[in-house]
Amino acid sequence: MTENAPTLASDLVSALTTPAGGSTGPSARRTTGPARVVVDLDLPGATISRHLYGHFAEHLGRCIYGGFFVGEDSEIPNTRGIRDDVVAALRALHIPNLRWPGGCFADEYHWKDGIGPREQRPRMVNSHWGDVVEDNSFGTHEFLDLVELLGTEAYVNGNVGSGTVQEMSEWIEYLTRADDSPMAALRRQNGRDEPWKVPFFGIGNESWGCGGNMRAEDYAALARQYSTFVRDHAGNQVTRIAAGASDGDLGWTESLMRAVTNVEHADGKAGPYQAISLHYYTMSGPWSDKGSATEFTEDEWYLTLSRAARAEEHVARHATVMDRYDPHRKVGLVLDEWGTWWNVEPGTNPGFLYQQNTMRDALVASIHFDGFHRHADRLIMANIAQTVNVLQAMILTDPDTGALVLTPTYHVFAMNAGHQDAAALDAHVLLPEESAVIEGRALPRISASASLRSAEDTALISLSNLDAAEPRTLVLDLRGREVVGHTATVLTGASTAAHNTPEQPEAVAPVPLTDVREHPAGLEVTLPPHSVATVQLQLG
Repeated sequence: MTENAPTLASDLVSALTTPAGGSTGPSARRTTGPARVVVDLDLPGATISRHLYGHFAEHLGRCIYGGFFVGEDSEIPNTRGIRDDVVAALRALHIPNLRWPGGCFADEYHWKDGIGPREQRPRMVNSHWGDVVEDNSFGTHEFLDLVELLGTEAYVNGNVGSGTVQEMSEWIEYLTRADDSPMAALRRQNGRDEPWKVPFFGIGNESWGCGGNMRAEDYAALARQYSTFVRDHAGNQVTRIAAGASDGDLGWTESLMRAVTNVEHADGKAGPYQAISLHYYTMSGPWSDKGSATEFTEDEWYLTLSRAARAEEHVARHATVMDRYDPHRKVGLVLDEWGTWWNVEPGTNPGFLYQQNTMRDALVASIHFDGFHRHADRLIMANIAQTVNVLQAMILTDPDTGALVLTPTYHVFAMNAGHQDAAALDAHVLLPEESAVIEGRALPRISASASLRSAEDTALISLSNLDAAEPRTLVLDLRGREVVGHTATVLTGASTAAHNTPEQPEAVAPVPLTDVREHPAGLEVTLPPHSVATVQLQLG
């Protein structure tokens, strides 16, 4: 997670490309009538992988220690040191995967330091995040215990920056091998007989920056080498994820795609890695002064939402580079770090990246999800940064009282969970006015996406009113299927900066949206200002 100066891949992309299904991303078409969202209920597209709703837990600030892990001796109710209330809250979201141990931390983490009796584990310095001493009390076994408690899947990030090929090869053996191999025997010695399933493995992180300050071609060669030794043991099928670009660095993606071309596993999977990552963060200022999480102007509100919409543009452009080398889309794109990044809360450690979470963050999340759904044919995973107490978190915990707070972003994840593994539907936004132009790009005041579950005869439509001050009435123009019932939910707050605290834990919480009426074209919906809504349809 460091700033990166982008470079451009030669002659590949000059504008936002059209994804499969025909939608043109965050832009909106003009109409002379009322605002409309046209949804073709009978034209399902690509499956929206549940893994687009993934999460991220780095050894950073109070994400692991004090967030997920409090130790067995804590007065906070826990299971083997893992907070019960955090697990319950995340299980309610049906989180599909959890990325660990980093982030930048991954490339200075040596996994053997985090196994065996805790009192015998060596210490290390977490040089990236606060320059604090890490005691390695939360390691491989603790993480996989957390994964099993959450009922989710593991995304383990290996160390390329300061590690070795052997170290990475032995880790995947330790994790997934079932027989009496040396690493499987070591795992049993440390108390775990059966191997774990690890479906996702990262080959380093941000190798252009904190992961080694490498050149693209140099890292591409290492990615091929390291990936080769991340074996599929005991039937465990690994998706190997090469450390990809930041923002608009298309040249990095092009180098990785050149390196993977014409290499294939015996089972038909692309090789030696099966996916490439991408990182993109949203802020209202430069890296040196990213802006306040809770104190911002209306101009900063719209600037932030416009920059959030750039995530979809970056996904589209990197996907176009990938299409040139991989037209059959055997290699997936993974946006495994995304979200808002603000100045830390006053009085907190600058290296711990603790920030509040407002309705503005909620709208940033909803804009991202709409873009993810439109690019589900190439985008196979996304991981918000991060899950607890860091950046755009789902959960905040009070360091003094231990109180747990669910953030507005948590509620956006919950409201959109019905899109997981559903088929994407085109949702065309038609507005009677011109979109505002911010930093050279149009920002419509409405964002939308939709999905279909054919087996259940249901559809889910997500709607966001980006207007800071004005409500918006729009028509859901529902075509191709009969709608026999509907329910609707809305999330908003008293202001654009509304947020939850231990004293006011439900200042921003979802409630039924009652302002929904039948319309000759389908439904008419009125959205409050700065709001996120979902409409669940029962189809005939």
